[in-house]
Amino acid sequence: MTGSGMAGGRTGVLFDVDGTLVDTNYLHTVAWRRALVSTGHWAPMHAIHRLIGTGGERLLTELLGEDDPETRQVRKEEYRGLFDEIRAFPSAGDLLRAAHNRGLVVVLASSSPADELEVARRVIDADDVIDAQTTADDVEHAKPAPEVFLGALEAGRLEARRSVAVGDSVWDVHAARAAGIACVGLESGGFSRSELADAGALHVYRDVAELLALFLTSPLALVGHD
Repeated sequence: MTGSGMAGGRTGVLFDVDGTLVDTNYLHTVAWRRALVSTGHWAPMHAIHRLIGTGGERLLTELLGEDDPETRQVRKEEYRGLFDEIRAFPSAGDLLRAAHNRGLVVVLASSSPADELEVARRVIDADDVIDAQTTADDVEHAKPAPEVFLGALEAGRLEARRSVAVGDSVWDVHAARAAGIACVGLESGGFSRSELADAGALHVYRDVAELLALFLTSPLALVGHD
């Protein structure tokens, strides 16, 4: 995938999911920690958390100096065991509906595999307003590479300059900017306001509830308006 969105494309919002719409970043951290211990490795929880939102191969390379496919497989199994604990952030579905009612195309741009995103979509409970999605299964390189967002632009038939991304990590901000998309940051994933702003977030909100409360003055209400 190349380019920064189709000329004359539609206006929309590309939502990251983990840590943005669903409260799962620390569940992912626990799953990775258990997988590492199970396969004879170790890394501190805080270091694992700081890499949530990137792909598993990159996460392990950063932590261990190399990838370990066995650990990645065990992580999937450990995370499946935590599915019952997945919850949507309050107002997540309402925010997606607000964007839809504004006339925006709503696209999920996740670094998670499709089966994990399916669980997240169930707890968000807003499938009626989600127009498209991109997952880790659709791209070769996860965030902070731009492929997830470039794929989301293509899936939603969106134009980059008439769209905005919403994410919770510096990896989301870097990936969106690399794809030519402005990015709004949320502190709900564990990255601070200053970290997200320093990475290049256009604006930072506490969580989806605050973004919804301030929707009419947010970049989501202004996107596409020259």
